[in-house]
Amino acid sequence: MLVVIILAIGALLGALILTTDVAGSSGDGHGHGHGHEGHAKASDAAAEDHEADEHGHDDEHGHDEEHAGGGDSHQEGEVELNDVQIRAAGITLATAQEAVIRSGITLPGEIAFNADQTARVVPRLAGVVEGVTAGLGEQVKKGQVLAVIASRELAEQRSSLATAQKRLQLARTTYQREKQLWEEGISAKQDYLAAEQALREAELTVANVREQLQALGSDAGTPGALSRYEVRAPFDGMIVEKDITLGEAVSADAPVFTLSDLSSVWADVMVPAKDLGSVRVGSQAVIEATAFESRAEGTVSYIGSLVGQQNRAAVARITLSNPGGIWRPGLFVSVQVLAGEERVPVAVKPDALHTLEERPVVFVRTEQGFVAAPVATGRRDADAVEIIQGVDAGTRYALGNSFIIKSELGKGSAEHSH
Repeated sequence: MLVVIILAIGALLGALILTTDVAGSSGDGHGHGHGHEGHAKASDAAAEDHEADEHGHDDEHGHDEEHAGGGDSHQEGEVELNDVQIRAAGITLATAQEAVIRSGITLPGEIAFNADQTARVVPRLAGVVEGVTAGLGEQVKKGQVLAVIASRELAEQRSSLATAQKRLQLARTTYQREKQLWEEGISAKQDYLAAEQALREAELTVANVREQLQALGSDAGTPGALSRYEVRAPFDGMIVEKDITLGEAVSADAPVFTLSDLSSVWADVMVPAKDLGSVRVGSQAVIEATAFESRAEGTVSYIGSLVGQQNRAAVARITLSNPGGIWRPGLFVSVQVLAGEERVPVAVKPDALHTLEERPVVFVRTEQGFVAAPVATGRRDADAVEIIQGVDAGTRYALGNSFIIKSELGKGSAEHSH
């Protein structure tokens, strides 16, 4: 029994010891698992904090970079210019506003002499040139002496006038004597009537010779040599051609000077047959020079009745005032014949338009300077361009010397690319 009791106690103690070991082992494993999980969570949290720190650092670094770059780079297409720089560059501003667009057709033309105010001066008497007092390109007045010619024909005409005047004086004296004698009853009436007829014939002869001299443009009462013939200007104008030299012989019908009054000229254009319906006498026209910046307005004064067989076009003529002499004959011009007018809500001057990346732009004024505003254009004429989209009415934009802004913008793009 004792042996049995001892064995039972030993078995019980062994069971207790085994139970305690299993529980400790289980508790150690659970604690160890929780330890690893906590360490993992701590590691993940640390990683997240580190990532957050890095992200924050990156954001801050990116913000700093963006902030640092803001002083050198700006909005695309913008040029920073203050008021002082704008004035120094000579950039002028204008305001986008409504305008009247003139529609019409544009044709090439050429400035020509006004034939109504141009004359080829001829001597009207053959002779030898004794003097030339006017030069090519000289402005002369009506009646001014241009040249002096020694003419035998003129000498004969003036001799005839002198002879006729002496005969007239004798006939007048004879008439007065015969009249007195007839009134006193001394001579017959027939002698009186014959003297009167001789007087009338002498007067007629003198008048005819004077008219012949006046037809030659010579003043019969001018003292001097009988053969001296003066070529005078028929009106105010400029000597545009000169074909006379001292000492040469000239014929009566040879042009020695061409005189033109250039205060008015013609602009001749060839109008194709398809456009003849748009061009009428009295239509307004705008003429622009192709060689330099100059423009003027005139009216269509003539349209040819015939269409050329080769070019299938008719000649149209615009009378153009030319007080300053800018429009010189032979100058090529562009002529816009106006067909109508239409008002548009927004328009800018043509010089304000520029091309950037194959797009039309207008440099709009901003607080910092100017920005290139892409625009959509519509109708246009020599004075205005319609803006359909991109710029509103009342917007201030660069006009004069606006190409400087484009140049500065190009420099900025080049530096940025570099």
